[in-house]
Amino acid sequence: MRLDIVYHTDSSNMIKVTESAKEQAIKLMQEESDKKNAFIRVGVKGGGCSGLMYELSFDNEMGPDDKVFEDNGIQVVVDKKSFLYLVGTELDFSGGLNGKGFVFRNPNADRTCGCGESFSI
Repeated sequence: MRLDIVYHTDSSNMIKVTESAKEQAIKLMQEESDKKNAFIRVGVKGGGCSGLMYELSFDNEMGPDDKVFEDNGIQVVVDKKSFLYLVGTELDFSGGLNGKGFVFRNPNADRTCGCGESFSI
C-alpha cells in the first residue's frame, strides 16, 4: 500500500521541536534505533493521574491517518486522534536536576500532573 506523505506547515498547528530536543533525538536515533529512516512518533493514550498520557517512540512506518511535521530538521509523526490533543505542542528535552527526558509543552492542557507525564483537557 502506498501512503502519500503530507507535510503540514502551518506553524500554529504543528508539533514544534526545540534545539535541545533535536540534539537528543538525533543522538538517541543514532544510538538506539535499529530502524532505517526513523522518525519521532508522538501520541496520547488514556492513563496517568490526570487522565491522558504522552507517548514518544522512534518509528519508521506511517499509518494511513498519520500527520507528518518537520520542525528544526526533525520529522515528527502523530496519529489523527492524538493530534487533536497535541496541536501546537512543543517538544523539548530537559537534562536538569528535576529529571531528565523529553518534555511536552502543550497549550491545550488544562491540568498536568507533577511529573509532567500526564494531562487533562
